[in-house]
Amino acid sequence: MTDLDQRIASVLRERADGEIDARRLLRGSRALGRRRQVRRRATAGTALALVGVLGFVGVVRVDVGGLAGRMPWTATTPAVSPPPVPPLADGVPGGSDRPDLVGTDPQVLHVSLDSSRARYLGWSVYGSHQIESIRFRVGGGQPVLLEVSRDAKALDDTPIDGFPVQAVTGRLTFDGGVLRVAGTTDGLVKSWQPVPGLYARAAMLGGDPAALNLAAGLVRWDEARRCAAPVRLTTLPANAAVTGCSVDVTGFPRGLTAQLTVSRAPSSTMWTRLVYGAMMADDTGRSSNRDLGGRPGYRYPDGTRLELLGIPKGRLTVDFAWPYPDGRPAGHVDFTEAEAATVLAGAQVAKDLPRPQTWP
Repeated sequence: MTDLDQRIASVLRERADGEIDARRLLRGSRALGRRRQVRRRATAGTALALVGVLGFVGVVRVDVGGLAGRMPWTATTPAVSPPPVPPLADGVPGGSDRPDLVGTDPQVLHVSLDSSRARYLGWSVYGSHQIESIRFRVGGGQPVLLEVSRDAKALDDTPIDGFPVQAVTGRLTFDGGVLRVAGTTDGLVKSWQPVPGLYARAAMLGGDPAALNLAAGLVRWDEARRCAAPVRLTTLPANAAVTGCSVDVTGFPRGLTAQLTVSRAPSSTMWTRLVYGAMMADDTGRSSNRDLGGRPGYRYPDGTRLELLGIPKGRLTVDFAWPYPDGRPAGHVDFTEAEAATVLAGAQVAKDLPRPQTWP
């Protein structure tokens, strides 16, 4: 699911009044996303994809107001150096021991990989959907997207990025079989129950069932890991909490992205995103127009985004209001600029972004 889908679906599915047709919502959100991408052709997300996928050389000067989101999980970036591996969450049981904990803590993944044979491309926890996910690659094979939940319906109702929206809805049997998805180029989906009370889905664009089964066999269900990110939020608005964590290291060490979602009941959501690119210009071309706890900040002209300036090769932004003029959910209440400033003022950013040892 794209970042845009996550934003809109997570807010509307849980906080709008009345019943929500999630599939119709996601189709609409994708259409909105396409229009947004047309309006903002030169985006940081596109620039980072060029850096990661094509090995683009040069100084990338982009407007982070057009951040397109995380790099696609289908990217085929060659490894330059070993990417980060989420650290173990000491004392936390894995999903096989406590399936009821899966998706309940945005800071913890209750699933892991045999990292001696598989390469992490990204990881995420979406508490609003009760889904944890890992993107990875085995050798030179196609990337695999693993998603786990204690709720089978949560997986069945959630579209798979790169697949037709309704490709698997209502078709998952969780019996260990591999489904070949029409409308894709050799798209495959495997669904199964690793243990009673826990459901898993693995998807791959290209390859064969044997390769997908091999990849699924490298999943570790008996250990938990932290949803580690190169940024940590130490100050939050009153009654707010971090509800989502997503990290993409597909282009590591030349680029990476991380997003932390902050929510407050019943209807407020903000998105904090850090983007790093080795070829990004250090100067943003913008002068500070906000003080963020003694740190230079910039308020965008649209009035819904703040940025913490001065991060070498990086951009740290907060979107604190509903991002579109239309489609605002009934009863939705935006966070304020002051609350967004509180988040950025307390943000701890890694001293050396491409060195996971320095991540807070």
